[in-house]
Amino acid sequence: MRKLICTGLLLATTALHVGCVVPMYSAEPAIRARQLIYNSENLRMINDIWERIWFVDMPDTATPYRTHGGMI
Repeated sequence: MRKLICTGLLLATTALHVGCVVPMYSAEPAIRARQLIYNSENLRMINDIWERIWFVDMPDTATPYRTHGGMI
């Protein structure tokens, strides 16, 4: 019985977070469009965040030749 209750609670909380029971976006078209635009803009930034996490956006320091760092 305890397993059944725990499983039921887990399924209920998962369904709430997925958007099955409570809709994820508004029912009004203008608000829903704005929410979808914000969501897509946030997803577009994932590549930049990934590059920043892995330091891909940093300049390469392993240059094959010496560079002078001061004023010439």
